[in-house]
Parts: sequence; C-alpha cells; structure tokens
Amino acid sequence: MLNISDILRVFTDSIILAQLNISDSYGYAINKVISEQSDSFFELKEATLYTSFRRLEDAEYITSYWGDENSGARRRYYSITEKGKKYLEENKKDWTKIQTTLEKVLNTK
Repeated sequence: MLNISDILRVFTDSIILAQLNISDSYGYAINKVISEQSDSFFELKEATLYTSFRRLEDAEYITSYWGDENSGARRRYYSITEKGKKYLEENKKDWTKIQTTLEKVLNTK
C-alpha cells in the first residue's frame, strides 16, 4: 500500500517554496492554502511544517521576519530567496521527470 505521508515528506519543501514563490506568508496561512488547494489531501502537521521552515532557512532557500504586531498577533513571515527559486525550479523539473517515468512504467502493457 502506498504511504502518502512518505511521498509528502519528500516534497514538503517544494510545496512550501511554491507557496512562497507566490507571496510571503506565515506558517498557518501556508498550511491552510496547501490543504485547500489539495482538497485536504495534503495536511502538514505543525512539527513537519516548522522543521521544513528551519531546514529551508538553514539552506538559505528562505528568510524570515516578524510581521507588524499592530495588525493582530505577531507572526513570523517567510520569504523565498533567489537561491530558493532556483531550487524550486530544479525540483519541478525533477517532479516532471518522476511523473513521466512513473506513467511509462505503470502504464506498460
């Protein structure tokens, strides 16, 4: 049986970077959009999400900053870097190759 959480773990960083490539955002909002766009198929646990943020920030694919506390709760926002954009594009190419290859292998008669 295919374990979706194992597959999701591999692509979590790319999924987050794709959201940040649209606009800066904070953890809860990013997770909400991912869940909505995937019809709740992908729901990241908070620990997974913030572990990914740390990994991405350590690799210099994202940066973070504190939002304006005058507009409600103080939130840590994340922003994709140029290095992160390049990494995302590489991952998209890898995904396309994986998808194409899987379709070939699985649809062989």
